[in-house]
Amino acid sequence: MIGHGAGTAKEPDVTDGPNGNELDVYGSLYALLQSGTFAPGDRLRESELARRFGTSRTPVREAFRRLEAQGLLVHEPHKGMVVPRLDDQAVTELYVMREVLEGTAASLAARHTTEVEVLALKDMIASDRACLSDPERLARTNRLFHEAIYRAAHNRFLVKSLNALREAMALLGPTTLTLPGRAEEALAEHAGIVEAIEARDADAADGAARDHIRAAHRARLKLMFETGAAE
Repeated sequence: MIGHGAGTAKEPDVTDGPNGNELDVYGSLYALLQSGTFAPGDRLRESELARRFGTSRTPVREAFRRLEAQGLLVHEPHKGMVVPRLDDQAVTELYVMREVLEGTAASLAARHTTEVEVLALKDMIASDRACLSDPERLARTNRLFHEAIYRAAHNRFLVKSLNALREAMALLGPTTLTLPGRAEEALAEHAGIVEAIEARDADAADGAARDHIRAAHRARLKLMFETGAAE
């Protein structure tokens, strides 16, 4: 928390009121779901999370309600709030929609992106090459890379659709970038997308993005199979 000296206006604090506190807990829980800290099947307890966030149960309960409305939590009898699991069919449906939307985003980016946006995408790839041994960091930068392409498409309605889809992606579980060789493959696929965008080749950008999502889908199914076999 920022300190306050004499005569200095007090900065808003997320714990100053129920609304601020609720938003803070919701945002923190959402981030933990996105990162895979809470995996599908995990049970979330109000009391434990209240202690974790240093708050009462009320904002945790409100955050649960919002996340349940988004489909990111489900209430199960005798268990309470649980992170839902996606079956193979749901995962496939999710990736099919992602392929369509990501391909469209890349295609539009090839038509509408700026030189600055292309340079930013290249910088992201260069940065990722230095952390191929850190899949958790790559998972975070991967999300930022795709969000940068969404913005480069310059279509607010497409961005809204992709953001809604991204919420469901939180239910997929741990990153596939832990699979041997997948990080290198994904980075090469990213480079191919950016190359097509920079060349202003909309068809090639669409194809490269679709190929990337299909590869990600295959990796996801492989990870699900390996995890299921281990269990």
